Amino acid sequence: MATVVRTAFGGRHGDNVAELVEALRRDDPDVLSLVSEQPDELVGHIMFSRALLDAPRELVPVRSLSPLPVAPHWQRRGVGTALIREGLRQLDEQGVPLVFLEGDPAYYSRTGFTPAAEHGFRRPSLRIPEAGFQVVKLSSYEPWMTGTFVYSNTFWDLDLVGLRH
Repeated sequence: MATVVRTAFGGRHGDNVAELVEALRRDDPDVLSLVSEQPDELVGHIMFSRALLDAPRELVPVRSLSPLPVAPHWQRRGVGTALIREGLRQLDEQGVPLVFLEGDPAYYSRTGFTPAAEHGFRRPSLRIPEAGFQVVKLSSYEPWMTGTFVYSNTFWDLDLVGLRH
């Protein structure tokens, strides 16, 4: 698993994301972790970990999609898209109302993600580019669910929220 993460993200960032994967596995008993395999090779991985939406009415349990590494020689072949779609399907069946992420809008919009600010959601950090802060609403979403997205402590402890310059 760590090899796919390190090669997909590269360098120091790959090491940091591999550390995130291990920390999420340790700290989040409800993490949804899916893999894509080919004969004798792990080619992709996705995690959906617990997070919160600080809505005016109450805290809403939601999920964060991160990370999504795909082995470089398997990129642009639908591996990531298939992992996202399967993860969203499973989370929808579990009654999760919202999934948030930081990422490339051109890529993630293909799987239903849209700019979160357009739906009244606020970023957990100003370091997250507005366009990169995205959400997908699942079937248990209700219109009163607006507010500030809150990552689990694991992301903050590893300083992996937004980009550092």
